[in-house]
Amino acid sequence: MSSALKTDRYELTMLDAAIQAGVGSKQVVFEVFSRNLPAGRRFGVFAGTGRLIPEIQNFKFEQKELAFLEDQQIVSKQTLDWLANFSFGGEIVGFSEGEIYFGNSPVLTVSGTFAECVVLETLILSVLNYDSAVASAAARMRVAAGDRKLVEMGSRRANEDAAVAAARASFIAGFDATSNLLAHQQYQIPSTGTSGHAFTLLFESEQEAFQAQHDAMGDQTTFLLDTFDVEKAVETAVRTTDGRLGNVRIDSGDLSESAHRVRNQLDSLGATKTQITVTNDLDEDAIAGLSAAPVDGFGVGTSLVTGSGHPTASFVYKLVSKFENGEWLDVSKKSMGKQNLPGKKSAYRIIDKGVAQRDELSTSELQDSNARPLQIQYFGQSSDWKPDLQSARKRFQSSLNELPASARRLSDGDPALEVGFTS
Repeated sequence: MSSALKTDRYELTMLDAAIQAGVGSKQVVFEVFSRNLPAGRRFGVFAGTGRLIPEIQNFKFEQKELAFLEDQQIVSKQTLDWLANFSFGGEIVGFSEGEIYFGNSPVLTVSGTFAECVVLETLILSVLNYDSAVASAAARMRVAAGDRKLVEMGSRRANEDAAVAAARASFIAGFDATSNLLAHQQYQIPSTGTSGHAFTLLFESEQEAFQAQHDAMGDQTTFLLDTFDVEKAVETAVRTTDGRLGNVRIDSGDLSESAHRVRNQLDSLGATKTQITVTNDLDEDAIAGLSAAPVDGFGVGTSLVTGSGHPTASFVYKLVSKFENGEWLDVSKKSMGKQNLPGKKSAYRIIDKGVAQRDELSTSELQDSNARPLQIQYFGQSSDWKPDLQSARKRFQSSLNELPASARRLSDGDPALEVGFTS
């Protein structure tokens, strides 16, 4: 299915006007960046190119799309003819998926003609803004959870397509599994899930429900404890499984107090290896607050798929350079509060003894042996890039590990690294 109409109308009206004015073929460079991180955040996590690049490859105007544009009189016949033959032929470079970024980081650079670059703006921003917002929230939750298991459970709190994207983005930033089966099928993300309160209520007793679940799913299933009385549910669960119960889940009340009581009760009944998972509108602060509780895993939904208070990365797509009169001319907006750094920029992270010191942006190649290049080629004649979710996951962990220790604090603070600029 073509992704060509996943766009705002003004991309096509700009395209139409540029083609009719004879400037659509002018060579340009656009950059994607956020002017600042969300207030108080210490870093962001870049995600989405594994979804975006295939969408760009599929960004073609077939007869159905062309007929719609013609019927609605959105563009001229001249532009319709141009769109009928459109296939992006420019170059795209950017941060690796999973890479940590900061304000003004050129996370994606798109070069080509104005016509072929401008039509991609909305698609690029819609994918990268959402995926990076979720990945950034997921990273904070991973930091809060430490080594304990994290499961993405937000499908019922997001658009059905966004739910799959959120599962993918959260996996990049350290989550262990998802409840979403399409994400499991499409991206091979481990999936998990057993039963909800409705299953327990279906039976005449909790004992019958647990027995049926155990008969179907075996010892490693997870029993939901808080449909009626938690203490009685623990007794029933252990008795039903002869103490071989794999997991229990708590979904309401004071999770810390409940986890301590359940752990003590499980141990007293001999179920010392049974693990405890907690759910119920968790975010990174709630997870951190449970650090001393005997909890083995967390299920996170609403807060994760909404970016934990920041549902967009606030990326923008700005023209930074154009080829005019035989030379490249760097350009930028001058609007109050919306200025941007001109020129096509390379990005580097300066590392000293394994610890990141700052990011440096430069319009020329940086000559510094301590500088780690942050950009790779995604699209172009020599590119052989393929989406690789495991590599993105490793890139996130490596990028996080090289940040100073202060970056892992969940309290509001300044960005972990400063970003410098040299022309």
